[in-house]
Order: sequence, then C-alpha cells, then structure tokens
Amino acid sequence: MLITQKHKYALRAVFELAAQWPTGRLTKLAVIASRQSIPRPFLEVIMARLRRGHLVIAKRGCEGGYGLRTAPAGISVGDVFRALEGARSQQRCLACGDLDACPQQGRCAFMPLWQDVETAVFDVYDRTSIQHLLDNDHQLLSVHQGRVGVQARSAGRLTPEV
Repeated sequence: MLITQKHKYALRAVFELAAQWPTGRLTKLAVIASRQSIPRPFLEVIMARLRRGHLVIAKRGCEGGYGLRTAPAGISVGDVFRALEGARSQQRCLACGDLDACPQQGRCAFMPLWQDVETAVFDVYDRTSIQHLLDNDHQLLSVHQGRVGVQARSAGRLTPEV
C-alpha cells in the first residue's frame, strides 16, 4: 500500500481529534485544518470517508463538529488507513496498483512478495494505536520543554524574553 498525502492528512486529523478526546467536545473542521495544516476542501473529503468508516462522528450546527467514535487506544493506524480506502483497497493489485484488472493476474511472480510486505506493514500499523502516537507526542513535548528550560537557565534567564 502506497502511503499518500491523503493518508498522512487522515492520520493527522484523527490525531487532532484524539487530542481533544478527554474534553468530550467536538472539534470544528476549520480548527482541525488550521492546527494540522490540512487544506480544508481535502479535509472535508477525508472526514466524510472516516465517518463512513465509523471512526468519527459528525454533528451539524453551532455546537457541532467532529469527534472520535471510540477512545484513541481503540483505534489503530491500520483502522484509519482501511477506513480511508474502504472497499477500494481490496480491489487494487498489490503488484501493479491497477484498480480494474492486472495484466499479470494469476501468473505474477511478485504477488506473494507484495502480499508479505503489505501484511508486515499492516501488522505495524495495527499494533500502533492513536493513543500510542499521543503518548509519543507528550513525551517529545516534555523532552523539548526540558531542553528549552535548561537553555534558558544556562543563559541566565528563567523566563523567555518577550
């Protein structure tokens, strides 16, 4: 499976919703687009697919927005990618990428290789929950904040200059 910009955007959108999960509030499409630097028209298409894939909920109106259907620990990267692709991913030839009919169908020496690769890659995706990504983000933020604090103290400042 080729990871496209659409896949990356979908993962970032779900990540943004996961960050909001503890608040219980829905997140506006414009907020997701802004925080994750995703073009809004593209995000609209992505969110519709994720909603059809039962990963997100959507509510219209002034109190509306998007939210995750389940907790971030219960959603894997593989779930996001499968929801994004839907039934199309089942139809695509892994060797040539053809959606309709592979010219080598039934006699492709490479197909077992590509199937093994796809299985191995999805094993990693399926083991990686959105909560795991959030935890990584929090850890990286803590390390970064620690470095900034050490640099400020070593420069003789306790707070950043304004």
